[in-house]
Amino acid sequence: MITAEQVIDLTRESIYLIIICGAPCLLVSLVVGLIVSIFQTVTSIQEQTLTFVPKILSVFVCIMIFGGWIMNNITTFMTEICNNFSTYLG
Repeated sequence: MITAEQVIDLTRESIYLIIICGAPCLLVSLVVGLIVSIFQTVTSIQEQTLTFVPKILSVFVCIMIFGGWIMNNITTFMTEICNNFSTYLG
């Protein structure tokens, strides 16, 4: 039977994995958004939709670059959970 400590550990590991795997794309999106905002301020362009296209393109490029690493982390985590599944049942 799975204990409360094991549930907490699995939850903690899952949240940590989500943060680690999502961080590169979020940071790229943040930097691109900041650059576009500075560009908008300097040129006095107040178009709200201008930030979306560069952010989307940069996140796609980030996924293409870091996709293998992210998939490897998720696959390793899921393999570990599946291998230890019998210990969770009791």
